[in-house]
Amino acid sequence: MKRIFGVRKEKPPPPSLDDATNNINARGDNVDSRVAKLDAQLAKYKAQISKMRPGASQDAVKRRALVILKQKRMYEGQREQLYQQSFNLENASFAAQNIKDNITQVQAMKAAHKDFKKQFKAKELDIDYIDNMQDDMMDMMEMTNEINESLGRTYAVPDEIDEADLMDELDALELELGDEALEEGNEGEPSYLQEPDLPSAPTGQGADEFGVPEEQREEGQAEPVAANQG
Repeated sequence: MKRIFGVRKEKPPPPSLDDATNNINARGDNVDSRVAKLDAQLAKYKAQISKMRPGASQDAVKRRALVILKQKRMYEGQREQLYQQSFNLENASFAAQNIKDNITQVQAMKAAHKDFKKQFKAKELDIDYIDNMQDDMMDMMEMTNEINESLGRTYAVPDEIDEADLMDELDALELELGDEALEEGNEGEPSYLQEPDLPSAPTGQGADEFGVPEEQREEGQAEPVAANQG
């Protein structure tokens, strides 16, 4: 059947705006190159005319220059049209791209909206659940503070202490310590640190290790001997 009726050819896709814009820009570049060549020819004819004397030869060069000038004006008109077409295509392409971007944005917002609705159905985002959790947290914090205050109490200390009585007692203690320091300064060493006074040995007489003169010690030894003899 395909051999009889042939195969249906697929239609080529229509050109895009970018393709059309690129095509017109290429044509504009071609026209620009032609205008540049005509400008070079006009400059050459102008130089020739300036060197020639008025006459038939000069008029012939002027006519050729006039033809080149007409071609240049024609190409310049075409170039302006191509520039305007390219500008219009670029605007259309910009608008089409904006439409595509808007569609993409709406699709993204639609997906985000669906995701938000799904997430807001979670139990953790229920406002009543959140309020109850906050109340429980406050109750536990208050209970913790009460426990800390109870554990931080000081034993055997009156709850109310008069600061004025404490200051009077502190002043009295300072005065007492000051008097003791003054007495020690006048007497030198305290009495319990002073050595006891011992009798001094007579001059010219020896003394034993206890400070007793040898003469007295001998007399004391002689009296018991005499008593024994009696």
